Amino acid sequence: MQLWIRPLDHPIRNLVILCVGWKLLLLLVAVLSPGPGYDTSASLYSPSAAEERQLPPAIQYILGKLVRWDAIYFVQTAHRGYVFEQEWAFGWGFSRLISLCTAALERAGIPLCNGLEGFIAILIAHAAHLLSVLVLFVLTSAVFSEPSPWLAFTAASLHIISPAGLFLSAPYAESSCALLSFVGCFLFTKSLRRNGPTTASHDILVMFSGVSFGIATTFRSNGILNGLLLLEEAFRTLWSLKHGFHFSSFRRLIATGLGGMSVAVGFLLPQYIAYTEYCGKRDVTTRTWCKRTLPSIYTFVQDHYWHCGLFRYWTLPNLPLFLLATPMFVILVASGLWALQIRSNEPATIPYKLKDAQTSTQGPVVQIIRNLAISQLILVMLTSTTAHVQIITRISSAFPVWLWYIAISCRKRNTLRVGSVVKFMVIYSVIQGGLFASFLPPA
Repeated sequence: MQLWIRPLDHPIRNLVILCVGWKLLLLLVAVLSPGPGYDTSASLYSPSAAEERQLPPAIQYILGKLVRWDAIYFVQTAHRGYVFEQEWAFGWGFSRLISLCTAALERAGIPLCNGLEGFIAILIAHAAHLLSVLVLFVLTSAVFSEPSPWLAFTAASLHIISPAGLFLSAPYAESSCALLSFVGCFLFTKSLRRNGPTTASHDILVMFSGVSFGIATTFRSNGILNGLLLLEEAFRTLWSLKHGFHFSSFRRLIATGLGGMSVAVGFLLPQYIAYTEYCGKRDVTTRTWCKRTLPSIYTFVQDHYWHCGLFRYWTLPNLPLFLLATPMFVILVASGLWALQIRSNEPATIPYKLKDAQTSTQGPVVQIIRNLAISQLILVMLTSTTAHVQIITRISSAFPVWLWYIAISCRKRNTLRVGSVVKFMVIYSVIQGGLFASFLPPA
């Protein structure tokens, strides 16, 4: 009962309880969902070799419900590597993490079972979502100044019931990308100096924030948008150098540059590996994308296999999917525009003071929220014009601004608006979970 009456007495513990409860609810929805649905692709991953060790039947059944849609690609590539060209559209980092965990278990002497990669991927997704909730709590506390952790607790609670729903439990990269993105944002926030020039420890933090963003990008390509934080910081540092050379500013510029390079490597490394596989061998027929000025297998696969491109998804049969995505688009746009108008000295705009005293020589913490808002709006623009629009409900899980917006609206007693948003998130997640486990769209 204390969880509902006084949730802030033990916020971390209560967030864990809420997250576990929500996960159990979604898992129950998935388990009770009817049949295999219209597609039986999951059978490709079902145990078939009698000589192999099998997981318990209950776990096999759960795997059959959660290893759906794109999850099949992740677990298959983790099991036997990338074979088919279209598989490179799915996060290289996530499949490699699954493979590394499986290899670690094998080296530890644990016998491998058929379907073990899928089971490990589900555990990773659950753990990453829980950790991302806790990191969002400390990130919110680092950005906002308030007498209690109420805002941080509310934002983290909203992330638990994210409309991404079962995608944060199934073998998908969304929860891991959210975790790494929030960790990077937290490190970047802590890298800002309270006053005076930054120290070497602050610059190390900004560099590691770029490393975290880079790893996030290997999980999901939209993680590259986090790099805008480092890009803006680099420009701020360059601008400060016009007033005179300072070694601390020069060191900050180097650290920011290394962080930015880490983000770029996170995007380019999988592309390079694919290029050497399909374009750098004499005994392999050269693919058409190898001859392009920018030979990216990711953009080619999105174009050739998934028919993604500017306004290609804007067809009448896809109108229902646009309608399903509309609530999330509205939330993202409204929260993005709200964040762009924030002023740290205007309490009417935001009921919590930003930590405006925690500044670097390049600017206040308020710029973090504005920068993240720009990344969020760019995501809206790219998704609505060039991608399958329904994915916005799950890829938005790695962006904290809209969660802060709803949490602050709740604190300002906008109960009607917040209540409607929360109801949408819960209802959408539950229905989506049943459809997902039954192999029915949207996905």
